[in-house]
Amino acid sequence: MDIIPDLIGKVSEAQLKRSVFHLSQNPLPFRKANYTVPGHAKSTLDEADDWIEEQLKSRGYPVEREACRVQAFGFDPSKPKHHTYAPPAPGAPFYTVHNLYAEKRGASRPDEIILLLAHKDSQSWTDCPGAYDNAVGTAAVMEIARALSDYPNRKTIRYLFCNEEHTPWTSVTAARNARERGDDLVAIYNLDGLGGKSDADHVSGRKPAFTLYTEPEGKPFADLMAEVNDFYRIGLEQSSLQRPQPGDDDGSFVNAGYKHAVINIGSFPYGDSEYHLAGDVPERVDFANVRMAAQATLAAVVRVDQNV
Repeated sequence: MDIIPDLIGKVSEAQLKRSVFHLSQNPLPFRKANYTVPGHAKSTLDEADDWIEEQLKSRGYPVEREACRVQAFGFDPSKPKHHTYAPPAPGAPFYTVHNLYAEKRGASRPDEIILLLAHKDSQSWTDCPGAYDNAVGTAAVMEIARALSDYPNRKTIRYLFCNEEHTPWTSVTAARNARERGDDLVAIYNLDGLGGKSDADHVSGRKPAFTLYTEPEGKPFADLMAEVNDFYRIGLEQSSLQRPQPGDDDGSFVNAGYKHAVINIGSFPYGDSEYHLAGDVPERVDFANVRMAAQATLAAVVRVDQNV
């Protein structure tokens, strides 16, 4: 019996929406190591970490933290509006931030690990809510973890919440440590900007999704996204493309030797007109598109888990 239809039916669009609004509007205006809400004791990034951990623990997942030292990017207004980040200013403070890990150990093949990851921080150099970049990916990984909490997985399913909008990227630490431990990461899906698309695609109601791979080893995992989308009639306009060089947090794993790492993203080239801007607010998010992308990712994860 194919249990995937029941599992993808557990992915809640309403819960995705609640999570994105929590992380990018209220109570957290954004998720930055260098910003603390007046009257609060912790940075908004630390507050986000606490909330993510609380949600995962409520579903039975133990959570581990991996400390990393980062700086906020500088701001360069002379650069194009979507890319105004710059190296940290001389003497800029360092912050201790964390990678968050949760996992469900496999019953019969626990040493084989399926990794889902998303960066949970928003832009450190500007006050951008970061709804599409990347509250949606964070919420989707959390929602997949919730939907699979009772699934009898054969392989270990690991969830990683890292930081990409501060420097250095903490996914580099995560990838390096996975390689040093000898982790057998049999599949790596990075979720970033799900549903982020052009204004024209928003108006037309299109539901695009792209899976990008860097090395040939990633192509089967990109193709699997299209396969499950079609087989389970999820409804995405799913495409796969090879990128010319490693990028984003999946690129950290490619550079560490995990050449099969891929990214699920809403468009390529990325088409969100409010990318890295103050207008990246949750009211603009196409939550149906995000839900479909989460469902397709979940289906791919279960296919990999069941492939012995």
